[in-house]
Amino acid sequence: MDIHGKGILNFRISMFLYLLLCIPAILLLGLGIIGMIVIGIMLFVYPIINAIRVNDGKEPKYPFSIEFIK
Repeated sequence: MDIHGKGILNFRISMFLYLLLCIPAILLLGLGIIGMIVIGIMLFVYPIINAIRVNDGKEPKYPFSIEFIK
């Protein structure tokens, strides 16, 4: 349970940092808006997918996650 909690926390912190990087990118032809939409979808979908994976006894995978908490 501890590993799963650290994984989702690292994922959420990483996505927050990516959202912060998208803010200046809005000035570059609106590319930051597309990034924010993609990150929003990822924040909604990946926890659901990984909850199903953990329920099946598999290891959760969080893409683009930086390991802040080990």
